Amino acid sequence: MTHLSLVGVSKIFGNSKVVDNVSVTVEPGKVHVLLGENGAGKSTVIKMMSGIYQPDGGHIEIDGETVTIPNVDAARKYGIAVIHQELAMVPELSIMENLFLGDLPRRAGFVDRRAMRRKAEDALKIIGLDEDVTRPMGELGVARQQMVEIAKALMQDASILILDEPTAALTRRECEQLFRIIDDLRAKNVGMVYISHHLDEIARVGDIVTVLRDGKYVDTVPATAPEDQLVRLMVGRNIENQYPREAQKPGRTLLGVAHLTRAGVIDDVSFEVHAGEVVGLAGLVGAGRTETLRAIFGVDPYDSGTVEVDGHRLPRHAIARTIAAGVGLVPEDRRTQGLILGASIADNLGLATMLPTSRAGFVDRAGQRRAEKATADQLHIRMTGIDQETGSLSGGNQQKVVFGKWSMSKVKVLLLDEPTRGVDVGARVEIYELINAITANGGAVLMASSDLPEVLGMSDRVLVMSNGRISGEMPAAEATQEKVMALAVSHMDEEVDG
Repeated sequence: MTHLSLVGVSKIFGNSKVVDNVSVTVEPGKVHVLLGENGAGKSTVIKMMSGIYQPDGGHIEIDGETVTIPNVDAARKYGIAVIHQELAMVPELSIMENLFLGDLPRRAGFVDRRAMRRKAEDALKIIGLDEDVTRPMGELGVARQQMVEIAKALMQDASILILDEPTAALTRRECEQLFRIIDDLRAKNVGMVYISHHLDEIARVGDIVTVLRDGKYVDTVPATAPEDQLVRLMVGRNIENQYPREAQKPGRTLLGVAHLTRAGVIDDVSFEVHAGEVVGLAGLVGAGRTETLRAIFGVDPYDSGTVEVDGHRLPRHAIARTIAAGVGLVPEDRRTQGLILGASIADNLGLATMLPTSRAGFVDRAGQRRAEKATADQLHIRMTGIDQETGSLSGGNQQKVVFGKWSMSKVKVLLLDEPTRGVDVGARVEIYELINAITANGGAVLMASSDLPEVLGMSDRVLVMSNGRISGEMPAAEATQEKVMALAVSHMDEEVDG
């Protein structure tokens, strides 16, 4: 049994104190939830626990003794394992190779691939993931990649397990599977640190909650505390409506999709989205939601069917033409598909407008700069300035930059794939208000999300996908989680036609 304590720790980057005199104790057999808005200091705290950062003030204790954790290897030796929000994997390597990165089993001086395979299969069985361990990680969806990361951490036989947004990309069924694993670990006296922006998970999984705001300790309360109390502690104010949808009268058809088909992926998908409308796209992981959005945007080719924007047909697999027609995409994985992490906030915000606003072939740098600054201020991006490197922002603030890019371009149709994944409750409301602004200005939004309350709360109509097909449609006012789930599993035993 291991007790881990951060005692009055602080962390400074440049002139900014991102964590200021914070104390947290993780006890055996307890789940300690860290709660706070994006940029509150949660990730910095767990990086100090796991040897990625060293505190600039205060100290760390393990079992009552002051220790130094200089690196990740040292943390592992203390029995500390981390499941990070942004997955640490090599897409080209197999599942089993990713599970054993840096710790390959050997026999007579050679890598023992037979042992690797056996241990990898046993690890996946523990979490109930049915996958061929020789399959490349890059072929898995984000949810299954996350489950592999969980299996990797459990293989380390950790006495302290840190979970940073572990359910962000999981379905309800996969979440329950993870919660059962956490219950088993709690029974084995494993201490856990749990970060999540899904407030409804906290009472189910947690024992105690420590709230941070702007890098400072706010309070420690039982995990059974009411959600409105947790929100007030996090953001310093009450949030009356978590889903502030402002419905508009639907106008002309802005997005028309007819008989869209890609063999083995999506099958005869047809629907329309009108001006002023938010259409939610629900379904289980693997139902074809992401693939539909990527085909519409031109990322992936499709075999047959048509996509029209404001009455004009778009060519297949032509992203530049799609953007020129007024379509934007906020992708599921912002870090690899939505941003240039090494570029500044300003450069990322200007990606979609740099060419359209050019004059005689020259970029309007002054005009771009003004628009980028105004957009960053409007979205309340927490930053030192718009020249800050985007990769140094918290996950929620990175997501705001992706939204801001399309906000600057004044899109007609915005495609959203898991738009609030890893985003705190305060930033979520700000993103929802941006969605409202788009539809109030006559735009249209197609939103794919695994968060059913979000789909029901922010949509005007709900389309449900199952096995690559549209299995049903209903007004959001008539939709319930039970109705949506019934449609989501309606074709699960059928094969998608080629």
